[in-house]
Amino acid sequence: MPRERSHRRRRWIRWAMGLILLGVAIAHGTILIQVVRLRKANPEMTALMKERAQEARARGAIPRRVQIWVPYGRISPHLVRAVLAGEDPRFFIHHGFDWVQIREALKKNIEEGEIVRGASTITQQLAKNLFLSTARHPIRKLHEAVITVELELILGKRRILELYLNVIEWGDGIYGAEAAAQHYFGCSAAHLSPEQAAFLAAIIPNPRQTYNPTIHPQRVERRRRIIRRRMPQVFIPARFLPAASPRPFSSFHPGVVQLTGHSSGVTLGAGMPACGKLLGSSGLRGRSRWATPGAGSLAPGFPPGPRPEDAAICVSPTS
Repeated sequence: MPRERSHRRRRWIRWAMGLILLGVAIAHGTILIQVVRLRKANPEMTALMKERAQEARARGAIPRRVQIWVPYGRISPHLVRAVLAGEDPRFFIHHGFDWVQIREALKKNIEEGEIVRGASTITQQLAKNLFLSTARHPIRKLHEAVITVELELILGKRRILELYLNVIEWGDGIYGAEAAAQHYFGCSAAHLSPEQAAFLAAIIPNPRQTYNPTIHPQRVERRRRIIRRRMPQVFIPARFLPAASPRPFSSFHPGVVQLTGHSSGVTLGAGMPACGKLLGSSGLRGRSRWATPGAGSLAPGFPPGPRPEDAAICVSPTS
């Protein structure tokens, strides 16, 4: 009798383990399908954007999101070089994991007795931003590693960089290179200078707190100088150097302005500004008033306070 109970228990354990593994496989299968789709399609929203929206709602604020998608060829090569210098200098050498940096980070963390340094590559950061939470635990890191391998195998370096530069957080509600360039400098991502590019790269690790340029300007400036010095040393194969287009965004193709928290959108016509602020949320049901930003007008960011008229915009070109 005891032998039969033990046999049944082992059988139930095997069934439970099998169901858990099946659930994990199904859950990850949905991510794998999304990764394949990313070869051609741009993500509508990332896991990080959803997390930030939930945090805003928990505070009783309106989620803000400003994102303007631009192709890789319309991003300044200075910004590509600066981001690589600050985040992943060996991006074009490794295959998703920089084992040199991982060894150095492990050594440093063991010496300090706590995690004081990370070694995440751009591909790993993209995997986390797209699909995972910001929580730090072994299961999440394992899942991140699996997705990292898939991104490298399925998308390739150029597409990974294009996605990364368009979805990463560059401030409170600011996502992607184009929105960041207009927010901080009043210009397009195609026209960023080396110094401006180094500044944007400097705040990537934590633009809302640790490297918030409003709160910690000296810390940001120190990191900007370090990145600026490292930029000439970054290796970028010639075929991956973007030829940023000099065209202004006044010639942007028609797109859709999506207000976070609303189900409606307003279609931009040709020749209308690709970045600005909608004045009045009532325009979703009628006519909208649009304020065209001048150079530098986005520099301070949106006015504080959870007001409907300050809802974020997201412009996605239709071509």
